[in-house]
Amino acid sequence: QVASFQGVAVRSLSTSSPHEHPEHGRLVYKGNLAKAVLGVRFFSYSTSIFNLFMMPYIVLKTGIGFESLFIQAAFYGLIGFFTFVTPVTLHILTKGYVIRLYYKDEMDTYTAITYNAILTEKVTVFHQNDVKIPDITKMFTTFYAKTKSMLVNPTLFPNPQDYNHLMGYDKSLYFNFEEEKEVGEKK
Repeated sequence: QVASFQGVAVRSLSTSSPHEHPEHGRLVYKGNLAKAVLGVRFFSYSTSIFNLFMMPYIVLKTGIGFESLFIQAAFYGLIGFFTFVTPVTLHILTKGYVIRLYYKDEMDTYTAITYNAILTEKVTVFHQNDVKIPDITKMFTTFYAKTKSMLVNPTLFPNPQDYNHLMGYDKSLYFNFEEEKEVGEKK
């Protein structure tokens, strides 16, 4: 690949494709809501921090005072609720959203990249055998990797076989009728 930089030719050689990561493997999934999730969580955190710093100033300067201790507690409780509960709720709802998912063929392991509580990327490595599909469809969970819930959009996998392998749909179903017959007779 040759690029021009102020009239000077610059040559760049790369042995891996742009969808390869030397440490994690081949990129098999990229979430389309990653920037939106990061933006909403950042906005929620920033407004909560702003609220924490501005509330004492506003209360002191405006002279908002309530005669009743109950009304004061209700007012500050409402402000505190939106200051702390909103970011915590957003974190709980979006902590399992997979930004990128990599797959290493030789070890049959996946690396999921998600956002943690302080908005940095968190790496979770798991084997395909660690994937458990919930019995009941859950709103923010597609599968469990070990014990961590993960959310992916199946339509965003460029190769549907990658999704099928992740979920274990490509495994052959072996059903032994003799074992089932013996178990049924023991009951």
